[in-house]
Amino acid sequence: MTVDGYKARIEYDAETDSFRGEILGLNGGADFHGRTPKELRQEFRRSLAVFVEVCREKGIEPRRSYSGKFNLRIPPVLHERLSLAAQAADKSINAFAQEALELRIAERR
Repeated sequence: MTVDGYKARIEYDAETDSFRGEILGLNGGADFHGRTPKELRQEFRRSLAVFVEVCREKGIEPRRSYSGKFNLRIPPVLHERLSLAAQAADKSINAFAQEALELRIAERR
């Protein structure tokens, strides 16, 4: 679910027979609950508004910032396959892996 460019992960809670959402990519935590999609979206908007207001009051950016760097540990055999595939495409491992990640993420939309 997405509201105002913010994404949330939604899970069903069988104990309460309702859904719980967690807003992703924040400089803190914000969640919300609802029994129907309409209620869930309304609560998402409310929770997000409260979170953004608290951040504004504290002078904090609501969205988490990212450096663009991360370490990835993979099995040596996959590292070799990645390196060979990148060489065959005449690209760096970084460029090849970035394209692969972008494609995979686009598939999930």
